[in-house]
Amino acid sequence: MMRAPRSLAIAVRRPDGEIAVRKEEVIPLSERFPIVKLPVVRGAVALFQSLIVGIKALNFSANEAIAEEDEKSGEKKELSSWAMAGTMTIAFGFGILLFFIMPLYLTKLLVPVIGDSNIIFNLVDGVIRVAVFLLYIWTISRMEDIQRVFQYHGAEHKSIFAFEAGEDLTVENVRKYSRLHPRCGTSFLLIVMVVSIVIFSMIPKLWPFYLKAGSRVVLLPLIAGVSYEFLKWSAKNDNSPLVKMIIAPGLALQRLTTREPDDSQMEVAIRSMEEALAVNAGYKDDRLVI
Repeated sequence: MMRAPRSLAIAVRRPDGEIAVRKEEVIPLSERFPIVKLPVVRGAVALFQSLIVGIKALNFSANEAIAEEDEKSGEKKELSSWAMAGTMTIAFGFGILLFFIMPLYLTKLLVPVIGDSNIIFNLVDGVIRVAVFLLYIWTISRMEDIQRVFQYHGAEHKSIFAFEAGEDLTVENVRKYSRLHPRCGTSFLLIVMVVSIVIFSMIPKLWPFYLKAGSRVVLLPLIAGVSYEFLKWSAKNDNSPLVKMIIAPGLALQRLTTREPDDSQMEVAIRSMEEALAVNAGYKDDRLVI
């Protein structure tokens, strides 16, 4: 999946080997609602837009995966957008429970050990949250199907690098680039984990558990907005030695969430990029989003 400022393209390799494409023009929300241009606000909006785009991409991918079976059986089966949206909602809720509520509860149990310091409480909560996140990523990276997904993820990154270098989008050109990209969503998630430690430290330790848990959900848009601004800043200053040191953990984490793709996977990534750029043609800003 590739996004340009005014376009979205999703390319999927069907079971029969053909590449199916879905593309559409996207009107930026900032043109209709100027407030969306404001720092932090734009990051929070981008988070919810990404969830919507993710539902579209997964729905399209799932339907294309079963398309060939439909042709063989003569029956029309299609996964509805509502079914996919429901699945994503459950997954999002599970993520909040696993990465925000559970660490808070475990930290609460450790209060007799760590003492009453608000700073220590939130540091322990943050360390547990990051540890759970890393363990989750490591665990799913061992799954065969997920490893194939991570190969496509690596193909996206390589294609982006080739495009940004001004090279022709061919498999030969794309192959030589790194699969680790500083603007990756994986790096963004790690930044979210770190930023949440700082923001959650402002929540009084004496609050009841339900208020602490609820505040973590309410503050997610703010955390996403701040993390987005940091990611944009680091992308603009990635030649700085300091910035390179700061983004190094995110790049290291991508060694788990990306794999070296094969040629067929790079072909899909290239096709998605070409389609997104074609729809976006005529606009000055043609940067792509991973």
